[in-house]
Amino acid sequence: MPLDNAPDSKRKFNVVGSRPLRPDGIDKVTGRAKFGADASAPGQLVGRILRSPHAHAKIKSIDTSKAEKLAGVKAVITRDDFPDKTDGDSGLYDTMCNIMAREKAFYEGHAVAAVAATTAAIARAALKLIKVDYDVLPHVTDVDEAMSPKAPVLHAKMFTDGVDPKPKKSSNVARRFEFGHGDVEAGFAKADIIVERSFKTESTHQGYIEPHAALASMSPDGSAELWCCTQGHYMVRDVCARILGIDISRLRVTQSEIGGGFGGKTTVFIEPVALALSRKANRPVKVVMTRDEVFKATGPTSATSMDIKIGVTKDGLITAADGAFRYTGGPFAGCSPAEFGAMSAFAQFHLDNVRAVGYDVVCNRPKTISYRAPGAPMANFAVESVIEELAHKLGMAPIDFRIKNAAREGTKSSYGPVYGPIGLGPTLDAAKNHPHFKAPLGPNQGRGMAAGFWFNFGGQSCVSLNIPIDGTITVSVGSPDIGGSRASMCMMVAEEMGIGYEHVRAIIADTSSLGHNDVTDGSRTTFATGMACILAARDAIKKLCARAAATWGIPEDAVTWEKGYAKPAGANAGNFAPLSLKEIAAASPGTGGPIAGHHEFSADGAGVSFATHICDVEVDPETGGTKIVRYTVIQDAGKAVHPSYVEGQFQGGAVQGIGWALNEEYIYGKDGRLQNAGFLDYRIPVCSDLPMIDTQILEIPNPGHPYGVRGVGETSIVPPLAAIANAVAAATGVRFTQLPMSPPRVLKGIEDAKAAKGKKAA
Repeated sequence: MPLDNAPDSKRKFNVVGSRPLRPDGIDKVTGRAKFGADASAPGQLVGRILRSPHAHAKIKSIDTSKAEKLAGVKAVITRDDFPDKTDGDSGLYDTMCNIMAREKAFYEGHAVAAVAATTAAIARAALKLIKVDYDVLPHVTDVDEAMSPKAPVLHAKMFTDGVDPKPKKSSNVARRFEFGHGDVEAGFAKADIIVERSFKTESTHQGYIEPHAALASMSPDGSAELWCCTQGHYMVRDVCARILGIDISRLRVTQSEIGGGFGGKTTVFIEPVALALSRKANRPVKVVMTRDEVFKATGPTSATSMDIKIGVTKDGLITAADGAFRYTGGPFAGCSPAEFGAMSAFAQFHLDNVRAVGYDVVCNRPKTISYRAPGAPMANFAVESVIEELAHKLGMAPIDFRIKNAAREGTKSSYGPVYGPIGLGPTLDAAKNHPHFKAPLGPNQGRGMAAGFWFNFGGQSCVSLNIPIDGTITVSVGSPDIGGSRASMCMMVAEEMGIGYEHVRAIIADTSSLGHNDVTDGSRTTFATGMACILAARDAIKKLCARAAATWGIPEDAVTWEKGYAKPAGANAGNFAPLSLKEIAAASPGTGGPIAGHHEFSADGAGVSFATHICDVEVDPETGGTKIVRYTVIQDAGKAVHPSYVEGQFQGGAVQGIGWALNEEYIYGKDGRLQNAGFLDYRIPVCSDLPMIDTQILEIPNPGHPYGVRGVGETSIVPPLAAIANAVAAATGVRFTQLPMSPPRVLKGIEDAKAAKGKKAA
């Protein structure tokens, strides 16, 4: 960014930092908001998808003849209705194979055919008439078993990338990643104490309440429209157009309100299927997933297996850190959590010797998709658990141990870059001084803490800002609002323009109305799209000043903008009364026509994010049940544009982490089938499970943003797993290395510890 866009630490904000009402609130609580399944079109058909009952099977043949003859069925599609891109883009080929199986079905729930019919009942009946001849193959769902030389290999042509020389034997390890610096072995030689532990976590789902839904309408001329719930409608447009072989400009995608995503709606699942059905039926087709389908056929997190080794001196200085991080990626290569997990694992420490190796491992599970800081929570759980154990072995307070080894400005991060101004130290100091940290504990209670990290992304954003003759402003953005970004965009525009928040409205433009915008993920939107809004506002201000200059007959550079008014820059510019934005807008038809601001760019300098969490738990020694008694999130937001939304992000991430740590997991049977594909058996936390999540916002400005903003949406899910594990260890005296810490697992740990203690005493 240009230097003049660096944050001004002395700037006093009028709108940014306040707490106005959310613009989408009334529509959502009154039922007027339109979500994915609310879309409709005249003559629309009902789409349904036939899914594999097997975890791994060769598809020998598919007979759709009976289904096609059923009255009311207007289209049936299979793999043959999609282009063969075997020798093309491997990533696109894998995406296409995921939305419709080709040679093999790789997991239970993998789509193998789809129908479009006049009613849901007919569509369901048609699916039963499709005959698929499967050759059932051996399967593997566990990450360690998938890496075994004896495991069934999913892809005969998969050879591990990231290894030199590249192996000649195929395996389920798609890629190996390595990050770090220094000499790890030399670092361990200097250590007085070394702790080495292994950990495992299960897959968890994002748990969004709204299932995936899409309405597609494709015309005979090849043009098409698509309405869907997604975190990135430009991504949907680009991928679907490439899969269907049409020009990108001929597909218009409109994003609906979204009933939760958390990273789980950053790819395509049913959208290309709906379009293909519409093309074949020549009518609009609507596809809505069931909850069972969401669990079985959309992307959860990775399951993991991790080995951590950390060495320290007697005075508490970390000499070396080493980790191996194995992540399931589902049946296809390209598991970003494996890479991000290895990159983020040791990112909160100042280390001279560090190594982190990640493995992207394919298996017979649905394709892994992002879930809020993908890969980081699992790695953090393993590393911060060992850090806590080391502190106790040293006889050192865990908070002081972390403070002593904390990354700071100038630290070379474990994944490569050198940190600029960061907020880790301040979050740790704030935690140490927080009343929660000093509060007394009751019987069977324990306190734990953890610090966490996330990168934050920038990326492509495009914004248009239009000023009609009444002087109000409409901001058109292309980033779906999944966490309050419309309010934040309006606030930043209002701040720049010097007007009230109530005079600015933001809309999410469709893909044909605005230039490309990257997916809403990576905590990028308030940073990147927000910066585009600020710069679009500055572009509009230049034009407003030019109109004032023309009105006064003075040079444009003799006009300045202040608090919503164009003013002469000084006495030499002339003695003219200030012109308000409303006055300039009202006169615009006669001074040159409509006034608008625009900005498009690819943002850089997102600024990394850190948080420290404190957690108190109470463990019932009779049942193993764990209750969260108190929880506090302390996180650096750079600049909190809308503090209420920021607090909500902190709380939401913590709650999801609580569920991940204590209850949530994918449970697979020996047949490779998911046994808990519904909210009755896959238990997410509800209000009665939780205390109020306390929050403390810190503001250490990000130098890459005009207001100092850092993304906040993902960091808050990173520390909870470790913080809770450390609290449970403090309450029970047992260190749990596998998540979730469900009551049966905790009870067994307590009983095993008692038995071992009794045996030792005897």
